[in-house]
Amino acid sequence: MGHWLVIDLEATTEEGGWPLEEMEIIEIGASLVSTAGHELDHFQRFVRPLRRPHLTRFCRELTHISQADVDAAAPLTSVWPQFERWLLSHRPRLVGWASWGEYDRRQFEQDWQQCQLVSCLSQIPHLNLKRRFAEARQLPRSVGLTSALQLAGLPFSGEQHRALTDARNTARLLPLVLPL
Repeated sequence: MGHWLVIDLEATTEEGGWPLEEMEIIEIGASLVSTAGHELDHFQRFVRPLRRPHLTRFCRELTHISQADVDAAAPLTSVWPQFERWLLSHRPRLVGWASWGEYDRRQFEQDWQQCQLVSCLSQIPHLNLKRRFAEARQLPRSVGLTSALQLAGLPFSGEQHRALTDARNTARLLPLVLPL
């Protein structure tokens, strides 16, 4: 059996949201799971934003990430090689990677391009778990992560809008949508 990597990102933002082009990754959370959804390993790092280094009050309150957390963090150009080394150790068994929606994939692609980074993740199939869950449940539209967990009879575990916590909660839905 192969493994899945479930990823969630937190990024700079303001109330009402910013266009993707103005957002930067501030936290990466990744949970490597079996197809049954059991965590085998994880990766979590804060990332120091460069274009807008000062987090907005809204962003700090939403994510519970402090200014000190990102000030002490390395920029993506330093964090990404750490992630790649971690990922490469799991690559042989990796079937694909998933995220709740398309945001995380698009944010990665934007930040890789802006930082001139190359990633083996771009060569691994991506699963939009939000869309797949809506299709599997025959929902008229996609729902948020917390609502999806409730529909599945699962409580949200941990603090919302933290990358690793959200990745782990997303991973709990993976077995419900993967073919047996």
